[in-house]
Amino acid sequence: MTEASTPPLKVAPADEVAEVVFDDAMERKIEVICSCYPDTNIGAALLPVLWLCQERWGWISPGIMQAVGDRLGLAPAFVEGVVTFYTMYQRRPPGRYLLQVCTTLSCQLCGTPSLVEHLKKKLGIGFGETTPDGNFTLVDVQCLGACGEAPVLQINNDYYTDLDPETLGNLLDGLASQ
Repeated sequence: MTEASTPPLKVAPADEVAEVVFDDAMERKIEVICSCYPDTNIGAALLPVLWLCQERWGWISPGIMQAVGDRLGLAPAFVEGVVTFYTMYQRRPPGRYLLQVCTTLSCQLCGTPSLVEHLKKKLGIGFGETTPDGNFTLVDVQCLGACGEAPVLQINNDYYTDLDPETLGNLLDGLASQ
């Protein structure tokens, strides 16, 4: 995929997710997730419930962690430990486009260094930062599982493969104009 077709993330502002109460629609979705696991191990539902919350609010705030812990009967510290362990959960509000650059050896050998240099220069940010306009957040990740099409960049939920700086520049321009 090389066209700028990725929809922007919907990201809740921090004050909106300071304290979270699940509405009926979220409760139904959580119930479906929980029904897949034995009552004796409802904590197994933690990862998919967190993912559901991130899809809804764009990131996992402390208020969301508290609500998930309360709903699943898990200690807040345990939920926070899981969120901080897995890099797939965003603990700060990301930009409209979350750019995840694979920096493992396969991608490095296929051109990631020039892509990273291009991204940092074009966007004026480094890894873990968001552009001042809130459009892009840049993060490095370990293996996106597309080594055969390296270098690879994941933007929100879409993969872009076999990239070069020119193609990447055009892609970013297209996203910025959406």
